[in-house]
Amino acid sequence: MDPTRGSIKREDDALWWVPIKGQYSQINRTYAAKMEIEDMSKLSGKVAIVTGASKGIGAGIAKSLAAEGASVVVNYASDKAGAENTVAEIVKAGGKAIAIQAQVGKTTDVARLFEETKKAFSRFDILVNNAGVYAFTPIEALEEAELRRQFETNVFGLLFTTREAIRHFSEEGGSVINIGSVGTRLNVPASVAYTATKGAVDSITLVLANELGPKKIRVNSVNPGIILTEGTSADGLTAESEFVIGLVAKTPLGRLGTVQDVGDVVTLLATDEARWVTGQIIRVSGGLQ
Repeated sequence: MDPTRGSIKREDDALWWVPIKGQYSQINRTYAAKMEIEDMSKLSGKVAIVTGASKGIGAGIAKSLAAEGASVVVNYASDKAGAENTVAEIVKAGGKAIAIQAQVGKTTDVARLFEETKKAFSRFDILVNNAGVYAFTPIEALEEAELRRQFETNVFGLLFTTREAIRHFSEEGGSVINIGSVGTRLNVPASVAYTATKGAVDSITLVLANELGPKKIRVNSVNPGIILTEGTSADGLTAESEFVIGLVAKTPLGRLGTVQDVGDVVTLLATDEARWVTGQIIRVSGGLQ
């Protein structure tokens, strides 16, 4: 055997030599090949919760994390069918995922979300605070109920899930990735409530990166540009919309973003390749700002 030539060395038709915890061992080649594939997955053995992952950006993030080997909890508030569809797509692609209902703005729901996650997977490593709501309303027409609705999910929900996550991370630490918005840089009229919540997300990210660093917990924010999803389409935002066309014209890379554009960056931040990255607000916007 020559273990210096590659991580897997075929010795005969039945057995392969593989490195296991620094020692080379002879095992069945089919199992060895499976181990090699899993070992190449950057998030193999990790468990992630993605809030608001029944569709859109959240579903894209969940799929991206699963593709890198993470076991993913697809959280949803009310769209059970959408969450189950996301789980089915992940499982079909060879990944691991379950769906758990919880309103992130309710502390009892949040506690249950983490309890069920630990019960299913025995550990927890990555939190993606993606759940969010929005509505475009001019300030003079903005009602208290709508303002509270957006802050309850976008800000309070993020704080509740992060607080609970800290209680469940192992001594190895963990990664919190908040989904903000490049909208905090665009000053779009009638978006004052939503922009205020996402501005809060940016500030929370910076504060918690400093506060949680000693616990080996990294906190970053990913701020997408214009991403068309099922939700935005239902609200009338399409590629043909004058508003969207205007934003694309201001985007240096000259195109709309995709959920995969966001998911890939979130996944990178969740891996050990980003182990020295915290307190960063990363705009995934094609240069739009």
